[in-house]
Amino acid sequence: MRKLLKWTGITVGALVGLLLIFFLVTYLSTNRRIHKQYTVQVKPLNVPVDSAMLAYGSHLFVVKGCFDCHGRNLEGRVFLNDPKLGVFAGSNLTKGKGGLPADYDDKAWLMALRHGLTPEGKPLLIMPSYEYAKLSDYDVASIIAWCKTQPAVDHELPPVQVGPLGHLLTFFDKIPLLPAEKVDHHYQAPAMVKKEITPAYGKYLSISCTGCHRDDLHGGPNHVPGGVPVADITSKGNLGKWSQEQFMMALRTGRTPEGKQLNNEDMPWQMTTAYTEEELSALYLYLRSL
Repeated sequence: MRKLLKWTGITVGALVGLLLIFFLVTYLSTNRRIHKQYTVQVKPLNVPVDSAMLAYGSHLFVVKGCFDCHGRNLEGRVFLNDPKLGVFAGSNLTKGKGGLPADYDDKAWLMALRHGLTPEGKPLLIMPSYEYAKLSDYDVASIIAWCKTQPAVDHELPPVQVGPLGHLLTFFDKIPLLPAEKVDHHYQAPAMVKKEITPAYGKYLSISCTGCHRDDLHGGPNHVPGGVPVADITSKGNLGKWSQEQFMMALRTGRTPEGKQLNNEDMPWQMTTAYTEEELSALYLYLRSL
């Protein structure tokens, strides 16, 4: 019995040691990626600002889901606070206390939106820059212009912290912690995309869907541990059975033709309800073509 206990203790100790070594390896690997220094060429935008652009920028801020992380007044908000995963907050995008520094210029905005980087070239965390990087110059300029016109809000946020599970999931690329790794830093965005009810415009709009539904829009496991599986939104999924009217109703009310009420946390229909009829029609045409 004494020998059995001895070998059991040795075995357990060895397993614990191996687990500790494995976690140390994952921590060092992800920490190196978190602190990686990037050097990128930032393409300047020279787009005249007018009232139409500001209105469109406000619209984009809603339909791209920016409010979910940055708040209704751009004051920023903690959207995840879990000891295992970490503490993550959308930045205060105003010039108030706790917000952007006074010298935060257009280049800094473009570093964040198009490259997923801080002005110093370090990766931002949980910022879907891989979606914004593909937006047209006019769309990106509209978002930046509108944000810069918003009043200052004093709101200080806790520093971002990555928990042990956050490190582990990042090591296995199960969560999009580091958007800079998914961005094509040499991509040249179009100056403007024509707004029309066509599959081509729908494809452009579907960029905002890829963060959850994957690049091929076939869905899969949820990025959030324990979250519900993400639906296939191509014609191979339920969308293949829906009419355009039913599709638009689902994205505006959260209620599917099958009678299911979508949870906004799983499918942000309270965001998609702000899409115009033209945008939803184009998106439907594209998704049905897949």
